[in-house]
Amino acid sequence: MRHILSILVENEAGALSRISGLFSARGYNIESLTVAPTEDVTMSRMTIVTIGSDDVIEQITKQLNKLVEVVKVVDLSEAAHIERELMLIKVRATGKDREEMKRMADIFRGRIIDVTESTFVIELTGTAAKLDSFIEAIDGSLILETVRTGVSGIGRGDRILKV
Repeated sequence: MRHILSILVENEAGALSRISGLFSARGYNIESLTVAPTEDVTMSRMTIVTIGSDDVIEQITKQLNKLVEVVKVVDLSEAAHIERELMLIKVRATGKDREEMKRMADIFRGRIIDVTESTFVIELTGTAAKLDSFIEAIDGSLILETVRTGVSGIGRGDRILKV
């Protein structure tokens, strides 16, 4: 089962290395990883997407909580949450493909953020499934380059991750 772990950590050198090392040392795969400072510059928030049974995720959570720099760990997948990913995709846009790319960007509520004579860069946000659907919907031979951020997530309602 897919799990989204949201981890509040002290913003210090080596924290990311120790946390990712914990995963690799135990043979757990990280599907995606995002890290950025929070509103408190002494803290960072990591969002890690991994796949495993509830028992495996419970074990990972316990091991994460043992690390000194980890302040709090929450499995967002356990309750209602919002998740988004950002994708920048550079596509060939010449001739009839130009109008088709504009149309596809509109259908998926993307924005064309860079235009040249032969290319568009399209910005899309949404769930990973939405971004995957966009890639499947366009002609693969038109894709020149793709960059994705990985998942960022937050609990819905009163559910917060704070010290």
